[in-house]
Amino acid sequence: MIKRNKWILFVTSLVILLPMAVGLILWNQLPEQMPTHWGADGQVDGYSSKLFGVLGLPAFMLGIHWLCVVLTAAAPKHNNVSGKALHLVFWICPATSLIVGFITYAQVLGLQMNVTLIMLLLMGVLFFAMGNYLPKCKQNYTVGIKLPWTLNDEANWDSTHRFAGKLWVVGGIVMLATAFLQNIWVFLGIVMVLSIVPMIYSYLYYRKHTSEE
Repeated sequence: MIKRNKWILFVTSLVILLPMAVGLILWNQLPEQMPTHWGADGQVDGYSSKLFGVLGLPAFMLGIHWLCVVLTAAAPKHNNVSGKALHLVFWICPATSLIVGFITYAQVLGLQMNVTLIMLLLMGVLFFAMGNYLPKCKQNYTVGIKLPWTLNDEANWDSTHRFAGKLWVVGGIVMLATAFLQNIWVFLGIVMVLSIVPMIYSYLYYRKHTSEE
């Protein structure tokens, strides 16, 4: 898998390191302590050295990126991961690196922004996108709703992912609609529903079809 997608891996790795290049260009304008963590209220609650902020964060993200790709390639049934789902694996870390880099540099250069709103909107977009990918996922151990019942029964897998796909698309839209409330509890409630309901659906499907045998 890695060999087939080596150019995508190369490009995504470069994208992850773009904030590093920007940081080096802006080096003399950056403070010695840079914001690297934000609380649920969107306020900075953690700082790191300029060296770590510019070089360490992108390098750490690159390591996570490669780890995700290697684990995906090594997982059983990795060939069943659809092309669209595979692109999601390849592009999540680059997108995260760009967003975090932009927010960090904008913050230290005095550009005011609502970090909470940005993150809630992005999560809504992410769930909406994943909802479109889920029904296309074949059985695999990397991407999807991996439960004993879905992994042991292809029909359960397909039915669960069709259901979850529709639910996540709707959930993504609800997240986008409620993002402007900037209420972390509303967001967490939606995430819990999107996480737990497909599991319950899968288990009920398993129980129903087991009892019919």
